Amino acid sequence: METILSISGKPGLYKLVSRGKMNLIVETVDATHHRMPVFASDRVTSLGDIAMYTDADDIPLWKVLANVGEKEGSKKAALNYRKCSSKELRDYFAEVLPNYDRDRVHDSDIKKLLQWYNILVENGYTDFKDLLAAPEEEK
Repeated sequence: METILSISGKPGLYKLVSRGKMNLIVETVDATHHRMPVFASDRVTSLGDIAMYTDADDIPLWKVLANVGEKEGSKKAALNYRKCSSKELRDYFAEVLPNYDRDRVHDSDIKKLLQWYNILVENGYTDFKDLLAAPEEEK
């Protein structure tokens, strides 16, 4: 299973390629496939470890991405998240995840989710469960 990562302070998403003694080797999830080292001082988060707040339990990110994929037909998001209003953004997200926690999920969280969704879809990643689900969730 591939591990998709977000690195704080660096744009885009990264795929874990290898582990070194003191670092990780990652590759950008885009057409360039640029490789670079990531060190312990960098804040790295696996997308499989991220969840979205809802009124009940937190929902794993892969389920939210799968919902966006269903809504969009596994194509790029139709909503221009960079230029839309807060109301348009929240209305769109309410269609994807109706019971999201409106107090704890911020506009920036929704924009980041849509940005990541577009990056993944543009690069051929559409099966989010296999891509991001944590091993204990697969059982």
